[in-house]
Amino acid sequence: MSASAGRIWGVVPAAAQLYLAFDWGQRRVGVATGNTLTRTATALTTVAAEGDARWRALLALIAEWRPQALVVGVPRHPDGAPHEQTRRAERFARQLHGRTGLAVVEVDERYTTTEAHAAGARDADAAAACLILEQYLRSLP
Repeated sequence: MSASAGRIWGVVPAAAQLYLAFDWGQRRVGVATGNTLTRTATALTTVAAEGDARWRALLALIAEWRPQALVVGVPRHPDGAPHEQTRRAERFARQLHGRTGLAVVEVDERYTTTEAHAAGARDADAAAACLILEQYLRSLP
């Protein structure tokens, strides 16, 4: 996995401490929270809804946790090349920024779901979101 952040939609506040991260999928979105003080993340839940119901659930989590910025895992082929899911995850990141006004950081999420399964996670999507966020937090100065 790459340790650096990719594209950023908006400006991440210098004092940003609380983040929500998303492992986007067509059927499910894993969600995790983390902070810069401990540089750790915790898996929260997986939203298994579509369309407006998905957005209502995700926006409710954002309203509840009140993060300063968001992180979205963007999948790629093993060689780093984009594919159809890459474009869909990037679209999701843009939509999050547009719907919330919060900064959204895209992070390379190759193999996070595989890692979550290998670790025995009961909720692999939320665990993958946790790995995505931990990767981002480790990349911060």
